Amino acid sequence: MPNHLAESLSPYLLQHAHNPVDWHPWGAEALAKARAEQKPIFLSIGYSACHWCHVMERESFENPAVAEVLNAHFVSIKVDREERPDLDDLYMDAVQTLTGRGGWPMSVWLTPDLEPFYGGTYFPPESRGGMPGFIPLLTRIAELWREDRPGLVGQAGKLTAELRRQAEVEAGADLPGDDRIEAALEQLRRGFDGTWGGFGAAPKFPQQMAVELILARGTARDQAMALRTLDAMWEGGMYDHLGGGFSRYSVDGQWLVPHFEKMLYDNAQLASCYLAAFQATGEPRYAQVARETLDYLLRDLRDPMGGFHSSEDADSEGEEGKFYVFTPPEVWEALGRADGERFCAAFGITGGGNFEQGRSVAHRFSCAPADRLAPEEDRALREKLRLWRDRRVRPGKDDKVLAAWNGLALSAMARGHQVLGEPRYLAAAQACGRFLRDALWQDGRLLRVWRQGRAHTPGFLEDDAAVIEGLVDLYESDFDAAWLRWAEALGEGLLARYHDPAAGGFFSTEAAQGDLIFRQKPGFDNALPSGNTLAARALLRLSRHLQREDFRLAAEGTLRCFGPWLARAPRAFLGLLSVLDLALREPLDVAISGDPADPGVGAMLREVHRRFLPGRVLSVSADQLLPLHEGRGAEAGRPLAFICRGRACATPVGSVESLADLLAGPPAPM
Repeated sequence: MPNHLAESLSPYLLQHAHNPVDWHPWGAEALAKARAEQKPIFLSIGYSACHWCHVMERESFENPAVAEVLNAHFVSIKVDREERPDLDDLYMDAVQTLTGRGGWPMSVWLTPDLEPFYGGTYFPPESRGGMPGFIPLLTRIAELWREDRPGLVGQAGKLTAELRRQAEVEAGADLPGDDRIEAALEQLRRGFDGTWGGFGAAPKFPQQMAVELILARGTARDQAMALRTLDAMWEGGMYDHLGGGFSRYSVDGQWLVPHFEKMLYDNAQLASCYLAAFQATGEPRYAQVARETLDYLLRDLRDPMGGFHSSEDADSEGEEGKFYVFTPPEVWEALGRADGERFCAAFGITGGGNFEQGRSVAHRFSCAPADRLAPEEDRALREKLRLWRDRRVRPGKDDKVLAAWNGLALSAMARGHQVLGEPRYLAAAQACGRFLRDALWQDGRLLRVWRQGRAHTPGFLEDDAAVIEGLVDLYESDFDAAWLRWAEALGEGLLARYHDPAAGGFFSTEAAQGDLIFRQKPGFDNALPSGNTLAARALLRLSRHLQREDFRLAAEGTLRCFGPWLARAPRAFLGLLSVLDLALREPLDVAISGDPADPGVGAMLREVHRRFLPGRVLSVSADQLLPLHEGRGAEAGRPLAFICRGRACATPVGSVESLADLLAGPPAPM
């Protein structure tokens, strides 16, 4: 018989809808039940693609003995961390404070007033390997709640006070300087793995924010670190050489064996990162990785309505990675013996294997030079094997659409069109923008979640901010001013709902939200840029298009707010430091007056897009209605480009050659 999760839209919650545990979704009904019955809350937070969440479900939540204890003594609540990042952030801080580490599945015990008093991550049903067993732990917590409730409540109050203290941001007064960026670069230099790339030891995670900061501000030696990291991620098994796209992370230091789940947010950000590397170096392999990653999103994660799904699981048929790994006989079956042997030699697929049960993760770095495939053969054999692999049982997919993650995907598709000139990426970006506007923009505010025709959950700071930046990138691709106007409305809502006008920066939630013990002001950049990074970057870019001083001041106020933290722990703020770089560097505005469909305008745009120009603002208009185009018309039907660096503007130019000269160096003042 299903529990209270049966009516949920979340694929993660639905995975638990038939557990014998009497699960409730987070909401007024469950919270009122805990208060009325004066029972502690067992809060379990995870996500659909989480391997160890599946393990704990099989071992514990499908176990009648576990369910009996939970149902008798606790109000059990399940939360999809991707739907409620605010709850996930808050209670993850609690678990990390209690245990010194965190992860998913997250297990937290709360008082009926939502204050945490104990927590951890995965627990086996019985004690093993130094880990406490889940059943004995539940039994002990229930016993303490009966016999020493005041003690647990007091412990929860002290922990909550400590979490409040940790969440306080000591606001700085001045805009931080270049020294903060240099300090982060120095930390990256010290942590760089000169053999395998990346920054730090295993497990290794994608490093897109580190790479982007280095590309924009690093020395030539730093650039070599960034490019080595991009090459190593692509050559290793974390990259799906058949279907494109990246897994969540590598369990080893060689980027060989991945944790196989594939997330929309990783792949959107990495596609943008490889596009930037292609602009900076002109190396075709970076364009290839970006193109294959964007095509993966279009083929496997795109919803027919235009948005993008959240993730693909690590597991299929109950085994982690089963969909992705091969033995030589399987490759021979798919490609024939001769082609199969050449493919195995090129991609490290051996009889002994490099993964479990003698199977291999495909990778490039162990290929001898003599075994490398010619580019056309490489592409053809990878595609043929992909089609053969597609006959396997695919990993599960979380097909909900999240506003923030789709903002990142919107940016990636728009930038893909700009840099690679592929019309399909522009069409996908426009469809995504229309979907977000039509399905998630309701009554003047953005909702966070959509699935199967239904939208729900008011958006958070990261949703509004990521969508704003996506719309700016989309405008810089098709130059439809309606995208900028919607971004402006979102920006005004961002200031009204989340901004802290006293200390600067932004809260992740609205003040009126009643199911949190306190509001947080997120600053640390993790797998995703923090909400404050996204907000500051989006508002700074939008301010330069619309000449909105309030947007600029709010963005710079965020940098001031987190200035002391940038000095204390620069590597924890790599995304925000990239925003600081934008704020400190001389602005580059490129305004082209003319019809975007004019071939002359197109030639100018190609010249702009082929260059790596961090922080440039690009606008095209046939009229003079946008701020960057006031008083700047075309000349007798001939498009003109107006280039300004800081407060110095050059004489407008009408040829691609003259535009190239201006983009290559500072203009002579008019």
